[in-house]
Amino acid sequence: MDCSGPATVVFDQSLTEYDFGPSHPMSPVRVDLTMRLAEELGVLDGLARADAPMADLDLLATVHDPAYIEAVMKASETGLPDIAHGLGTEDDPVFRGMHHASAHIVGASVEACRRVWEGQALHAANITGGLHHAMRGMASGFCVYNDVAAGIQWLLDHGAQRVAYVDVDVHHGDGVERAFWNDPRVLTISLHETGQLLFPWTGFAGDLGGPDALGTAVNVALPPGTADSGWLRAFHAVVPDLLHAFKPDILVTQQGCDSHSEDPLAHLMLTVDGQRAAYLSLHELAHDVADGRWVAFGGGGYAVVDVVPRAWTHLLATVAGNPLAPEIETPGGWREHIEQRLGRVAPARMTDGRPPRYRDWREGYDPDAWLDRQVHATRVAAFPLYGLDPEPW
Repeated sequence: MDCSGPATVVFDQSLTEYDFGPSHPMSPVRVDLTMRLAEELGVLDGLARADAPMADLDLLATVHDPAYIEAVMKASETGLPDIAHGLGTEDDPVFRGMHHASAHIVGASVEACRRVWEGQALHAANITGGLHHAMRGMASGFCVYNDVAAGIQWLLDHGAQRVAYVDVDVHHGDGVERAFWNDPRVLTISLHETGQLLFPWTGFAGDLGGPDALGTAVNVALPPGTADSGWLRAFHAVVPDLLHAFKPDILVTQQGCDSHSEDPLAHLMLTVDGQRAAYLSLHELAHDVADGRWVAFGGGGYAVVDVVPRAWTHLLATVAGNPLAPEIETPGGWREHIEQRLGRVAPARMTDGRPPRYRDWREGYDPDAWLDRQVHATRVAAFPLYGLDPEPW
């Protein structure tokens, strides 16, 4: 796979200041370990490095209510909770400097979008981004400001006519979906563990967008226990056909890696190898449907040593156009750093040792299988709105 243009990662170390504290699942150490691993494996050699600008209040106000921004700024200064705005909850505890750290991530994500849209890069990534749960007037699910929504809105405000967003985090990408619920210019597709069992308890096949944008919200609610074969079967049964039908100017994706079997907060069973396969498919789709224009974000992921660094290093390598062979060893220096800093034994290889395979949807579906019923429900709900046959056999 060749990258037909330059690629960029937007990152500076201060982005790790987004830190809810030592007991919170979303530790910024996951970002530090990812960048260290990517550097030691030479992945960063294939990426231009861009510092992250700070989002100003006007930029934040494109996707957030001014009263909410003011509440974040106040809580950031006082350290006091504001439960009415979702600040100071177990998921989103208040920390000093919270506004600055959150706005910085928004700035990084918008910069990634800008570089691709203005042609400075064909692909760009911000692994600290992907904070897809934040709502217009409320923090939610570890997310204070919605950097993804801000990036997409920036693209629309600067000439993009059609933006496709694919979210592969284990949790429904509700904040981004809601931001563009009634905007026909934005297609949001989310594959996630079913909201019957997992936060944010939303994202079902019948959730299709507002009256002016019916069909531009698409959800695949996956059963708990879904592994590589089922997840990839669902992805390929839904995402490529819809992206080809929608014909976006640019593809924006969120790569939360909390779908992994070792993630402590959810119940899917993917491997790093399955996640890598998803990244390769998204890269290919960007070239197929959007002339290669691709912006990739991080997201969830709470197995901060065993999963996140490997998964997102594979992501960065894919963004750079030089995917890593799964079987390569992790660098000894990186493993030693983890042992000294965290007292943990780091993974020895970039693979979980299970090459992903899946059965193509065109071979038929099993109505007795929970996964197949969910995929079929999504296809039946969404595909006719694009003139597509939900039953291709």
